[in-house]
Amino acid sequence: MRHALWYGHGSFMGLQIHALPTRIENTFPTITFYSLNYRSTLLGYIFAKKFRERHCGGSITFSRAFLFTTFMYMFASLFVAVVHYIYFRYIDGGFVFEAYRSILNQFKETAGAELTTSLNQFEEAIDLLSGLTPLEMTFQLISQKICFTGC
Repeated sequence: MRHALWYGHGSFMGLQIHALPTRIENTFPTITFYSLNYRSTLLGYIFAKKFRERHCGGSITFSRAFLFTTFMYMFASLFVAVVHYIYFRYIDGGFVFEAYRSILNQFKETAGAELTTSLNQFEEAIDLLSGLTPLEMTFQLISQKICFTGC
């Protein structure tokens, strides 16, 4: 468990948060965000291989490797949770949801009548999410990361 903490790549995963406000309106930060997100899985493999070579004498059982990677991702997710909480509590100030609202309003002006229902549902979802506290938002992002990416 001690080695999993040191190999935990939470600092790398924490870099993803820098792209959150800018990726709403720009393509390059979006590509950067998803690239960092998918590279975190590759880093898990690389760190497990390094752990095998440096601390296990070149061979490792499946259960030990599974336990190592589980703890590594757990420590990384705790670090990222702290970064998310700090961002939403002290830095964001509602920017993300206001940006989504402005994009939605721009789209409403040009959208046809057939999209009105969908856009109204999207607006209700934004209103619901903007009412979350920073702690609730942090837990929401953690659960999304676990469910959608598996890491």
